[in-house]
Order: sequence, then structure tokens, then C-alpha cells
Amino acid sequence: MTGRTGGVYIPPFKLAQMRAQMEAEGKKEDKSSKDYQRMTWEALRKSINGLINKVNVSNLAHIVPELFQENLVRGRGLFVRAVMKAQLASPGFTHIYAALVAVVNTKLPEVGELLLRRVIFAFRRAYKRRDKVVATGLVKFIAHLVNQQVAHEILALQIVEVLLGEPTDDSVEIAVAFVKDVGMLLEEVSPKGLRAIFERFRGILHEGVIDKRVQYTIEGLFAVRKSNFVDYPAIPESLDLVEKEDKITFEMSLDDDINKEEMLDVFRFDPDYEANERTWKEIKKEILGESGSEADDESGSDEEEESDEEEGRQEGGAVGMPGGNQVQVVYDMTEQDLVNLKRTIYLTIMSSAGFEEATHKLMKLDLKNGQEMELCLMLVECCSQEKTYLKYYGFIACRICLLNRVYQDAFEEVFKEQYSTIHRLETNKLRNVAKIFAHLLYSDSLPWTVFECIHLNEEDTTSSSRIFIKILCQELSEQLGLAKLKERFSDPYMEQAFAGLFPKHDPRATRFAINFFVSIGLGGLTDGLRTHLKNYQKRLVEEAQAAALRQAEESSDSDSSSSSSSSSSSSDSSSTSSSSSSSTSSSSSSESESD
Repeated sequence: MTGRTGGVYIPPFKLAQMRAQMEAEGKKEDKSSKDYQRMTWEALRKSINGLINKVNVSNLAHIVPELFQENLVRGRGLFVRAVMKAQLASPGFTHIYAALVAVVNTKLPEVGELLLRRVIFAFRRAYKRRDKVVATGLVKFIAHLVNQQVAHEILALQIVEVLLGEPTDDSVEIAVAFVKDVGMLLEEVSPKGLRAIFERFRGILHEGVIDKRVQYTIEGLFAVRKSNFVDYPAIPESLDLVEKEDKITFEMSLDDDINKEEMLDVFRFDPDYEANERTWKEIKKEILGESGSEADDESGSDEEEESDEEEGRQEGGAVGMPGGNQVQVVYDMTEQDLVNLKRTIYLTIMSSAGFEEATHKLMKLDLKNGQEMELCLMLVECCSQEKTYLKYYGFIACRICLLNRVYQDAFEEVFKEQYSTIHRLETNKLRNVAKIFAHLLYSDSLPWTVFECIHLNEEDTTSSSRIFIKILCQELSEQLGLAKLKERFSDPYMEQAFAGLFPKHDPRATRFAINFFVSIGLGGLTDGLRTHLKNYQKRLVEEAQAAALRQAEESSDSDSSSSSSSSSSSSDSSSTSSSSSSSTSSSSSSESESD
């Protein structure tokens, strides 16, 4: 029943139905089954969320024991996520959530450490994205965690240094709010550090580079310091619940490599579930000081399970049981989460007044790994739907590529995908898609190695792909100028990437590329191809002449050999005739002697 986000919503009647079927099949005691563990996980999540949402100053002492009744070792990811979500939704209750975390941290330090790591990571991300609202809420949480001594005061000094290193109106405002919350503790544990902070504030006032309104907030901070932070106590008396010797402090900094352990937030099957549950019961006994036999605990848990089943039946109402004894498994094949993400991206792009606002909102979306591609695809799709190309989309794409390298890789994949399916687009959409990629290329937001997928020849291109290449190259020429574009395409280090766009392996493809660029008015880019083709033809002529010369030499050699053979045969015939004449003369002389 898992989906893209690690799980899907199970309606109450479905839970009741599954429990009834499990009971009918005798699976009630099978605590190692995946369905049973999933149901207990959902119950744990709902219980933790409910307790966190109703905590306040008056009932905090009662909420803590109830919270320790839940398996916070198994659900520490759920607890941390619920606390952070509630704190950002209600910053006014930050001191209460910090006190709750401080109490849990004394008994389960791994929970406090996980929360501090995630809060630091979230602050770094919000500060990088210039998200003032989220950054203000998170530094307030960090301030109260420092006050409760869950985090070390060095972290507070480091945050102020980062905020005031390159002061802007927003960063100075955040720093003022942070120092108000943490100033009383710093006055006690690090007076020199606090003095250095106020010297920096004084220097910012003298420089006068910030707005008047922000200067007034700094003056207000000096007044708060003069009153010894009376209106901003480090720990309210009603929330001082942990003894000093029981506090556990973590020394973390903004520069640490942080592992958020996101897999703790989703359900995972545990093969040692029963053993881990028994271990948690022993830990719970030690925390709460409970006494009693294991049998009492088992019977109590059985009663709780039965009451949960009864509650589930009441929530589910009268539901007909399906035929057979098999549990019905529901798979979310609609990809509803992906549809919702695309809708959110589309509405964000369309509702923003400018590209900076749109980029800011898009960076605030909590995208999971692999979902960056969906953002890039939606951006290109929205651009293609316009009647004419709007630079608004190009600026957004350029900005997100420069903010995160992941989006560069995603746009490279989108370029290859769009080029391979470019024949599906009509001319207007094709033109807009080509221009947004040209914007990314001439702004150096996208590496030019994307040209590797283009092979400019008669066999590998269609009319649509040739139009795409034409618009892309013409737009680059308009923005960079023909001379600079030619210089880019002539870069020897990028020769392999442009080998398909300027082919030299086949004279036919070379002539096709030359004719193409000449026809679109960019014949100046083909000087290298023309030189290569001319040298190739010259090489062919030289090779033909060399072949003819070799053939002539071979024929002359054959003629000379034939003449020598004829002269030898004539000499042989003359010697034969002379011998015959001599024999004739000797015979005639002998005949005369006899006469």
C-alpha cells in the first residue's frame, strides 16, 4: 500500500474492515504481520499528533506522561516532525514545545538530537532560500532550545554571526528577534559574546546601509538589553521542568554534515517487532517508574487493542465484508500525489507577480528526491502553452538552475526528452520550447553538452527537429552575436559535444549541415566544415592522382618486360640459322673432296 510518499491514506472503515478480516483469519495475535504493524504505526502517528496539538502551559505536566506511553523510539521521526510542524504553525507556543523537547531529551537523548539536527538543517535551507517567515520561526525555536540547554550557546553565537555577516533588512530583523529571545541566557553564560554582538549592531547602525524601520528595531533591542531582558525571560517559571544536572546538551554547529534520517518518518516493516516492543516496555517502566508484571502489561495491551478495534468498527459503520478470506490490498495507481504536486507547481507559476516571487515560492516546496524533474517539465510545459514566448519562464528556469545543480541535471534530461519527441509539438509550442532552452544556454545556466543528442543529417532529423535547431541557433546568435557563437562552437574542448551538430565523418552529412546553416542565415558557423570538405576533396584528388600514377608505372613495367623477352627470342633464332649454314657448308666441302 505504499506510494511515492511512503504511504497512502487508509479510511477508518478500511481499517475496521482489515481488522475484522484479520480477526476472522486468526491473525489477531500475529504481531509480526505487516498489516498489524502498519495499523499500529498509524495509531502511533495519530496519537503523537493529537498529544502535540493539544499541549499548552497548563497541561504540559499531564501530556508528558501520556507521551511516554507511546513508543517514542519507534516513532521518534513522527514526534520530531509533529513538533516542528506545530511550532512553525504556532510560533507563539515555541517556548512550550522547547520545554516539552527538553523533558523528552532527558530520557531519550536520541529524540532531542534528531530534532536539533532537523531544525538546523531547516534553518540553513530557509536562510539560503531567503524565506524570512520560516527562518524567523526556526531561529526562535533554536533560541528556546538554547535556553533549555538542549543546544549549546555556541550555536546561537554562530547564527548571529551568519545573520550579521552580510547584513540586509531581513537578516538584521531576524537577528534582532533571535537576540531578544536568547539574550538573557547569553548574558549569563557568554557575556563577552553578547557584548561582541551588540558592538556589531552598533556598527550596522553607524554604517546606515539598512532601512530606517530596521534601525529602529536595533534601537529597541538596545533598550531591551538596558532593561536586562526583563520582558524576554530565558525560561518562564512554569516551564522550568528539568533539573540542571539532568539536562543533556548537544554541541552542533551550522557547518556540520547533517543526516535528517527521513526514513524514520515513514512506515517500515520490522522483523523484530515483538522484541523491540518488549524492549520499549522495559524502557517505559524505567522512565515512568511503573511496577507490575509482564502479564498485566500484556493484558492491558490486549484490552487497548480490543478497544481500538471496537472504535474502528464504530468509525467504519456497517460495511459489507468482501467474499473470501483474503485481505483486500489497495494500490494507489492514480499517482494522486504527483497530480497534486503538478497542480501546486502550475498554480504557483501562474499566480506569481514576477519571476523572483515564483522562484521563491517554488524553492519553498518541499520536493522529495526525484521530483525536481517534475518541476522542470511543468515549467517547460507552461512555457509551451503561451501564445508567444515569455522571458518570465526563462528567468525562473535560469534562477533555479543557478540555485541548485540538481535542476541543471534535470533540465539536461528534459532537453533530451523534448528533442526526441519534438515531432509531437505544433509550431508555436516548438518555438517556445526552443527559446526557453536557448535562454538557459546563453545565460550559461545549462551546460552546452546537451548538443550531444543532436545529429544534423538527412536521416536522423525530421522537419520538426530541423525547425527546433533553427530557432535554437538563431536565438543564440541574436543573444550572443555570431562571432561569439562561432567561438563557442569552435571550442576544441567541446568538439566531441558538437560533433553531431557539425558532422565531419561523412561528406554527405557535412554538405547537408553546410546547406542547413546557410539556409537559416548562419553560414558563418560553417567555415570549419567548408575547410574540412575542401581538404577532403583535395585529399580525394591527390589519392586519385597517386592511384593513376601507380597504374601508369605498373603498365610501363609490363611493357619493358615484354620487349626484353622478344629480343632474347630473336638472338636465339639467329644462332640457330648460323649453325645450320655452317653444317651445310661442311657437307658441301666433303662432297667436293670425294669427287
